[in-house]
Amino acid sequence: MNTINLNDLSPQEFLSQYWQKKPLLIRNAIKDFQDPISPDELAGLAMEEQIEARLVWQKDGQWQAEHGPFEDYDHLGDKDWSLLIQGTDHFDRDVAELIRPFRFMPNWRIDDVMVSFATPGGGVGPHVDNYDVFIIQGSGKRHWQVGSNEQLTEVVAHQALLHVEAFDPIIDVELLPGDMLYIPPGFPHQGVALEPSMSFSVGFRTTSKAHLFSALADHVIDNQLHTDMVIDPERQVTSSPGLIDKQDFAKLKQALLEVINDDDKLSDFFGSHLSQAKHELDIDEPETDYQTLDVREGLNQGQQLVRIGGLRSVYFDNEQSAGTIYINGEAFSADLALSDAIKLFADHTELSPEQLSPWLGNEQLFEFVCQLLNSGYWYLD
Repeated sequence: MNTINLNDLSPQEFLSQYWQKKPLLIRNAIKDFQDPISPDELAGLAMEEQIEARLVWQKDGQWQAEHGPFEDYDHLGDKDWSLLIQGTDHFDRDVAELIRPFRFMPNWRIDDVMVSFATPGGGVGPHVDNYDVFIIQGSGKRHWQVGSNEQLTEVVAHQALLHVEAFDPIIDVELLPGDMLYIPPGFPHQGVALEPSMSFSVGFRTTSKAHLFSALADHVIDNQLHTDMVIDPERQVTSSPGLIDKQDFAKLKQALLEVINDDDKLSDFFGSHLSQAKHELDIDEPETDYQTLDVREGLNQGQQLVRIGGLRSVYFDNEQSAGTIYINGEAFSADLALSDAIKLFADHTELSPEQLSPWLGNEQLFEFVCQLLNSGYWYLD
């Protein structure tokens, strides 16, 4: 199991001093780091339709990019190209383990693990991300440069590649296996492989206010919420028909605030929206539905319950939401007596019979676990 050294900072010290403030170079962040996936295995994933794969390369000094799936790479030669796969943690359990040391962050902020293989000279060019990322160097070496978060001009290097103009680096290093860079949003950076190499980027993405409003509007419409009309029985005569006066402005604003201030419905929206996976999940529903007896026997035999990679699960600490967790956009509820038990399914990616022992006498626990197993979200290992 990997552990992360944050330059001898505690997670809270790191968050206070660096998170969304300034980049950080961490030498030997993971001791004796070994690639959790090989270049050949990565190329195998890139052949699948459901995988988000990209090739980025340079030809005659011009940037090129293409989306997968990919069958071969012979036409690219042995330098100046890179293969990148988003959401690799969804399909490889060992890659998903890279997220474990970062679980001091909430589930809804975790995006994915992007894995790249690059030949010498390979990279994606200088760019800016709108999310936080920890870049862990795997096998091989890469030269990384990170600039300050000053305003930079964006350049369309290719229809699928948005770059920024040249920047002065404040970090200029060669990363070795196990080294790590933390880069906050808005800081330009670029990495260039010095030899065939692997890189693992653990990304943390938030959301824009505009996107939240848009998603909330869709949620309200799709679920037919707040369908009552904005009424005005106290209407007074106006001498300015074109005017939206202060009273009408306040009434319309209040109508929107009533939607926002409905905490029960808003938490249901947040739970559904923020628990949805950003990439395709590797869901494998069982051929035959699990029954409670199957779960009981499995746990009695010491089997662990394991969550599939990339699955998001969240819950709230208000009384109205007790006994409910949200998994991949769905609400799953159980008896209030199991409230603490089902939180474990959001806080952990693996659960042992010992962790569930206080509730093994409650038949509803096994019914709840059956729901998760039959959805393909968890499995018995």
